[in-house]
This record gives sequence, structure tokens and C-alpha cells, in this order.
Amino acid sequence: MNLAVGHHKLFAQKKNVLFIVVDDLRPALGCYGDSAASTPHIDQLASRGTIFTQAYCQQAVCAPSRASFMTGRKPDRSRVWNLDTHFRKALPDVVTLPQYFKNQGYYTRQIGKIYHDPASAQDPASWSVASLFGITTNTGKYVLDSNLKHAPKALVAEAADVADSAYIDGMVAAAAVKELAAADKPFFLAVGFRRPHLPFSVPHTYWQRLARNSFPAAADTGKAIGVPAFSLHHSAELRGYTDIPDLGPIDAQLSARLIRGYYTSVTFVDEQIGKIMAQLKASGLDKNTIVVLLSDHGFHLGEHGMWGKTTNSKIDTRVPLIVVDPAISRQPRSSQQVVQLVDLYATLAQLCDLPEPVTDGRSLLPLLKGRKFRETGLAFSQFPGNMKFKERPEVMGYAVHSTNFGYTEWIDLASDTILARELYDYRKDPAEHVNLAQNPAYRKQLKAFSRSIRKYRR
Repeated sequence: MNLAVGHHKLFAQKKNVLFIVVDDLRPALGCYGDSAASTPHIDQLASRGTIFTQAYCQQAVCAPSRASFMTGRKPDRSRVWNLDTHFRKALPDVVTLPQYFKNQGYYTRQIGKIYHDPASAQDPASWSVASLFGITTNTGKYVLDSNLKHAPKALVAEAADVADSAYIDGMVAAAAVKELAAADKPFFLAVGFRRPHLPFSVPHTYWQRLARNSFPAAADTGKAIGVPAFSLHHSAELRGYTDIPDLGPIDAQLSARLIRGYYTSVTFVDEQIGKIMAQLKASGLDKNTIVVLLSDHGFHLGEHGMWGKTTNSKIDTRVPLIVVDPAISRQPRSSQQVVQLVDLYATLAQLCDLPEPVTDGRSLLPLLKGRKFRETGLAFSQFPGNMKFKERPEVMGYAVHSTNFGYTEWIDLASDTILARELYDYRKDPAEHVNLAQNPAYRKQLKAFSRSIRKYRR
């Protein structure tokens, strides 16, 4: 794309979309009330739009979550439940979110991680031109020779004395800035950042910047009372790094280092997003560009003794979601309505005045205009009882999230029988410590949520 100032009139009648995806980001942001976070650029972005405080992904691991919000289909329809399956195996003719915009005359491009990492997970049909930095390699994950020789998993954190652009997210930001500076037609630009996904590889200057900051200690390290084994894991993703013990608890000293690494990585990504937003404004595109910032899923930081994602818990399924539309003059500062990432496809189509697509979500436009959904909002997520399967899992945990409750049914798919249930009352137990599924006082809520899951599965 080539731009001369004043050529904006060529596409001023259409809104652009800047779609920013951050990997493994729980709501560890200042704008979400996290006092330990140093995220001034994301906070500034949020001040211009709407923060969704109760947004949920559809499956808390990379490939299924991204396949869901990029196709507008829940995981049972995309049939992507693991890291290896491509959504076009079950949906060969599906029109993805960027492909939909491309078919409407938009220029679409991927810079960074939007789909899952390997080449086999990419989707060229989604984009007008070849993607940049969409495939993970060792380039930019580590820069120190001592780590590179053990890549892809060496030390869990790195603090090299290098420029931002030495790491992959700095490369992504620079490429996105260049793309925006050359914009001359309506665009859907998807930009994906890999931190705070492990490893916590961030330039030394960021570790220095946050050296005196206080970070929370790992909390709730004990297992929840009455939780089924399906809901637990041994933090296998973390334990693959060379300086992490293969077995046993993560001690307090290591926990503190990991939490510091996570928050430092978030600050590094925030700085890269700041560069992109500065270019958006410098190009005059901020006046006509919808900006969406989201994460694919959350991340445990020691809660219930777990590190990483891959559960149906609120910690793993609740994500930051910020939407800014400069055409809406009075966007509410925040919305407490329960929403889903699968809603984004329909939302962006409506915000850009495009024909209504067929999706499993619903448009969030009423909420962006300060209204509420007519019915009570619910969000659904799911996770297999065991990720080691080829075609279809044997057990699936289906979860429903409301403002006050989280409920999960673990179902044997062959017999369609319920193996275990979980119910948590967020009003009394927001950290999901006590499973109330056997408590007769909650029988009414359990039955209502069970019905909603049966309806979701149909």
C-alpha cells in the first residue's frame, strides 16, 4: 500500500479495522484494575472505547480459541479441539473474519501470530498478501547463544541488552507501523503479539524499568475443594523449560521470578502497541479505524498450583477485550455484560456496515452504544478431558459462565453421560476454591446451567 497525505479520502467512507491479538494475556492490565500492571498505552486505548470486563474465550488453548473467533464458530462446529487440527478440515468452505472483509473489498493482512504458530495452521485464503511473522521460529524467541542452542525451550526467561526489534514482538510492531504508514485503501490489519506467552524473553531495559515494582505473590496454590481430576494439570507447558523442575511444587522464589517475567512481558507488549497506536494517529487513521484488542485466553500464575492455560476455569477463559469505534460518540467506559470472543465476527461486520454474516455469535453493537442485551448474557467454553487424541476427544468439559456463577459438566461423549460437575459462586468464591455442585442450596442454578449446556451442544 502506498499513501500520500490526502489520499485518505479514497477510503474515508469505509471504516478500517486494526485487530490486535495478544497471546496468553489474562486481564493483567491497569485499565482492568490490576495495580501491578504497567500498561499505559493499552490503558490509553481503553480510555477511548469500551472495556468488556466479562469476556470469555471458547477454549483456553491457542489453536481452538483462534479458530473459533476467526471463523465465528464454536469449537464443536470447527472441530478444532487440539493444537494440530486445521479448521478447514471440518469447514473447508468457511469464510474467515478477514476473508469476509477481503470479499467486501478490503485489503487484509496478517502481521505476527493470528492463527496458531506452525505453517500447517496458517490460512492464506484469509489475506490479500503474504503474512509476516505468522510462523514461529527460533528467530526472535531468544537472542543469547546460550539459549539459542537449547531452543525452542531453553531458560524460561531472557533479559538481553538489545533493542526491542531483536525480539519477535518488536519485529511485529515495526512491520505494523510500516504497514499503517503506507495505507491507501480500506484495511483489516491483524497484528499478533507472542508475549506474555512463554518464554519471558524481553529486552533488559524492561526488566530494569520494573525492577522496583511490586508484583503479587502466587496465590491460591492449594487445589480447590471437590474439583474433579479433569480440571487439573501439572503445568506441563512450563515444565518443558530447562530451569523449571520436572516434578513437584514451584517454590516461592521461582514463582516470584515467573510472575515478574509475566508482568514484564506484558509491559514490553504494551510498548509495542503504543508504537502502533502512535502511527495510527500520525497517519490520521485513528479517526476512521476500529481498534479491537483481545487475548486468545487467560493464564494461571500459580493459582490452584497450576501455571499456564488449558482449563475451563475463569482464570483461563476470561480475557481482556477492548473495542474502540471512533464513529460511536458516546461509547460506555466499560460493559459488565457477559460476552464471548465468538461474538467479534458479527460485531465487526455490523460496525463496518457489511452484510450480516452467519456465525455462532451475536453483535456487541448494542453494548457499544450503552444498551444491554434483552436476555441474560451467558458465555460458553469447553475443554477436552485429555488433549492426547487424534480425531475426537473421549471426554469433554462444557462450561457456562454468567455474572455470578461458573458451571462445568464433564461428559463422556460416547455414552453422553455426565461424569462430573463443577459449580462455583463468584459472589462468595471468585477464585473457584469450593465446588458447590453437590450443595442442595444450588440445585436451581445447577439445573438451569445444565439446560443451557444441552442447548449449546445442540
